[in-house]
Amino acid sequence: MSAYIARRILLMIPTLLGILFVSFIVVQFAPGGPVERVIAQLSGADTGGSSRISGGGDFAQRAPGQVGAGGDAINSKYRGAQGLDPDFIKKLEVQFGFDKPAPERFLLMVWNFARFDFGKSYFRDVSVIQLIKEKLPVSISLGIWLTLITYLISIPLGIRKAVKDGTRFDTWTSTVLVLGYAIPGFLFAILLIILFAGGSFFNWFPLRGLTSDGWSQFPWYWKILDYFWHLTLPLIAMGLGAFTTMTFLTKNSFLDEIRKQYVMTARAKGCSEGRVLYGHVFRNAMLIVIAGFPGTFIHAFFSGSLLIETIFSLDGLGLLSFESVLNRDYPVVFGTLYIFSLVGLVINLISDLTYMWIDPRIDFEAREV
Repeated sequence: MSAYIARRILLMIPTLLGILFVSFIVVQFAPGGPVERVIAQLSGADTGGSSRISGGGDFAQRAPGQVGAGGDAINSKYRGAQGLDPDFIKKLEVQFGFDKPAPERFLLMVWNFARFDFGKSYFRDVSVIQLIKEKLPVSISLGIWLTLITYLISIPLGIRKAVKDGTRFDTWTSTVLVLGYAIPGFLFAILLIILFAGGSFFNWFPLRGLTSDGWSQFPWYWKILDYFWHLTLPLIAMGLGAFTTMTFLTKNSFLDEIRKQYVMTARAKGCSEGRVLYGHVFRNAMLIVIAGFPGTFIHAFFSGSLLIETIFSLDGLGLLSFESVLNRDYPVVFGTLYIFSLVGLVINLISDLTYMWIDPRIDFEAREV
């Protein structure tokens, strides 16, 4: 087992390098960039990105006094840079690291990332690690609780639907699940706000942040209640369609196992239905369910929370990544991409190891990676 784990960890290195390399190449050909963003701000033509950009201030404040007529030929590669002093453009390139050739910038990024040094944000006077730490509690809260709730509800429900296959219970629960899956999460989130968060009816739940003002002064039990009070509506909105896939996956997996010969043999030997389901079928049927755990977790932890974070004013990693892409804040873009990819690879490894815990017949040492 240790040899298999070591091989998987070593394979993470070229995988991460490949992800960073492809992303770096895409960025080189993408229109716009941090230099163009500052130039657009100076010219008043910045219509994209986020209004949260606060950096580049030193250059922006000095720029009006650094306009020269001889810079057109030098800085013409930047749209809107005509009329700006070439020295000012060069200082922008040095500030953002674009004075170095692309291969050197990529190798430097890889070396820094290997030491978990992601640098500082281009447009915020804070390190990327600090930004991630600030946003992490929101994403952790949404991801972990949504994944936990999804599995706690979907697995028992899927097993029940498999046992009651074709009955009225199976029919109406399937209808509810399909309808829930068909409703976009962000639309349901807006409906929840209208109904329960001060829209047109009730004002039972808050709309901003994970905690209330003065949370640190609350008693411990009130802190817990306040925390889940803020999470209730976002988790309901995100979980509406999350149950469907996992429930049907569990049901179909159990149905497939229930029809196998060893189940009929166990029943013929007089085993109770509970022992058949949870002593024999469960271990085999859950393998495919566990296989879907990494995707479920990563989706809930990162990508699935962007719209929900925006609607409920939760400042998490999803929103941070989206704003960073719009703002061409490349250290944050690549830093979050590296963290997301690394977490995904680790979760996949944990998922494989969980196979062995559930079914000891699986021997990873005998497999070729």
